[in-house]
Amino acid sequence: MIDPPQNIRALSDQKILELVWSPEKTDRLPFRVVREYCPCATCIDEITGKRILDVSRIPDDIHPKSMNFVGNYAVKIVWSDNHSTGLYTWDHLSQLGEAYAGQ
Repeated sequence: MIDPPQNIRALSDQKILELVWSPEKTDRLPFRVVREYCPCATCIDEITGKRILDVSRIPDDIHPKSMNFVGNYAVKIVWSDNHSTGLYTWDHLSQLGEAYAGQ
C-alpha cells in the first residue's frame, strides 16, 4: 500500500487534480480522467471488472464539489454530476498518475 499524498488539491481553473506524493513526484490528473476511472460498482461491473460507465456522458465541465479523506487510504470525491460512490485509494490514484504520465 502506498503512503498518502503529502498534498492533494483541486485546481479548478486548470481542471486538474494535483497529488504531491513527495518533493520529487507530483501527479497532475485532469478531472475528466479521474472521473472516467472511478473504481465504484456503478462504473465497473463487480463480477467481470469491465468498465460500464459511458464516458461520453461525462460532462466536459466535470469538477469535484467536495473531497473527503477516508481513513488513511483513500479520498471520496463528490463530482459535479452528483456521482459520489467511488473511493479513490492512494494506490489507484498513483497507478492512474503513472498511466497518464505516459500519454
